[in-house]
Amino acid sequence: MTGARRLILRVACAAAMALLLIGPLPGVGVGVGVAAAETALPDTPLADPALEARARKLMADVRCVVCQAQSIAESDAGIAADMRRLIRGEIAAGKSDDEIRRYLADRYGDFVLFKPPFKAATWLLWAGPFLLLGLGAVVMVMFFRQRASPQTQTLAQAGLSAEERRRVAEALRGPAQDGTRPGSGSGS
Repeated sequence: MTGARRLILRVACAAAMALLLIGPLPGVGVGVGVAAAETALPDTPLADPALEARARKLMADVRCVVCQAQSIAESDAGIAADMRRLIRGEIAAGKSDDEIRRYLADRYGDFVLFKPPFKAATWLLWAGPFLLLGLGAVVMVMFFRQRASPQTQTLAQAGLSAEERRRVAEALRGPAQDGTRPGSGSGS
């Protein structure tokens, strides 16, 4: 390293240490404080109780894009607060609930709605659980049909004749009611 580079490195390190010891510049701290205070403002409810009730109902139907398991009414995320303000502003401007839902779905996708509309893009969301249930029922029926008669399948695979399969099935059933063994009659 040359002498000039060492000098520049030492000056940069000294400046960094001075900033750490003195603290941030006054203008920078004020800007961050204003931004933090702006997002920390509590939600201002609408003056009309009927409009506020409508806004709260709509907020309960909209998913927080950050939390995803909560509605924007329950979420503490900054974007949820912005969405609550947006909904209140749109309601105050006279927009209908459907117009507001459509706007939010256009902006954030149908996922933002807890009850997405039934259309070509969302049919799998609506039909998916029923399709999976039907597929599970079909698999179970097929499984139990295969298990229903394993002896007949193994006998057929063994290449036995119909008479031999009958005799094996009779032997598998157990002793006859009269106490004689199956197949021990006069024909054997």
